[in-house]
Amino acid sequence: MGPANVRINPVGGAVFIALGVCAALYMFGLPDWFHREPRVSMKELLSVCIQLAQEGGKRVKDVRLASNVLQENLKGKTDEGVKDVKTEGDTQSHRAIVYGLAKAFPGLKVISEEKDLKPVNLLEIKDTNKHLTEVAETISSDQSISNSKITVWVDPLDATKEYTEKKLEYVATMVCVAVDGHPTIGVIHKPFVNDNKGETVWAWVGYGKSTTLEAVKTEKKEGDPDRIIVSISHKGDVETVAKTALGEKTQVITGAGAGYKTLEVIKGNADAYLHTTKIKKWDLCAANAIISSMDGKMTTLQGDFIDYSSTTDKVVSDGLLVTLSNHFDYLKKLAGAMKKSDA
Repeated sequence: MGPANVRINPVGGAVFIALGVCAALYMFGLPDWFHREPRVSMKELLSVCIQLAQEGGKRVKDVRLASNVLQENLKGKTDEGVKDVKTEGDTQSHRAIVYGLAKAFPGLKVISEEKDLKPVNLLEIKDTNKHLTEVAETISSDQSISNSKITVWVDPLDATKEYTEKKLEYVATMVCVAVDGHPTIGVIHKPFVNDNKGETVWAWVGYGKSTTLEAVKTEKKEGDPDRIIVSISHKGDVETVAKTALGEKTQVITGAGAGYKTLEVIKGNADAYLHTTKIKKWDLCAANAIISSMDGKMTTLQGDFIDYSSTTDKVVSDGLLVTLSNHFDYLKKLAGAMKKSDA
């Protein structure tokens, strides 16, 4: 007898294969490539962060210019006994930035200084342009990052106390993107400078920065005393530490807002920004990214870099040092002075 000639029905074969695939999926589940989480274009996220920082600044400015007296809500006091207040400017800026991010990039982890429990219809939130010309002209490449790696830190109104006192040169809105805890994109918008026209500085570490940062770095002349910028609220304590560490000729300059003080270091108006008490991460993240893009450093006074992962403590408890150069020399000198002050 000759060999049997077996023919497979194409339809039957397809059904058999389909049943096999279904059985495999039932037993083992979907493969990983069916579960890929959303990814974000960092270039697009930068464009959106710039616009939202500016929109937050516009609202901050509108609230301040509309009234001579602001309604203040006391949130508490700092360790130095300074009132920590919240105004309508804080709230309006928070809504603009946080809800704008939620609409543009659903699912991103956003941590803001302020809270707002009112329901919001995202359809009523203005759309943003994910392809700003200034970003496209400055940055040629892009990076795609998984949502889970990103945490956005928002300070809707830096220097709120000075905002209420009309010391408006210190006021800023700040947005920062951290990737795996590293400060990566920083945006600082100052709404009241340039005759209230505002100014925005931004940077994406390793990729590019705004033209407003290109020409502001200056060098300290040899033999000049160290110039240390500190918070207005506790100049006395920090001045003692600074002069013990760096000498009596040290110039101590005051300012408000971590964003303002960091930019003063970048501009060459101060050699270091020193803070000796607790400070929140939303105050620091944007400035940290920007100073890093300028090859500067921001660390605690223990010399540790700051982790901006969403699961970490929101408070930096070991003080702060920001410099463009000689960072670890400053740390070493300050460590000795801090020990003396604690003795």
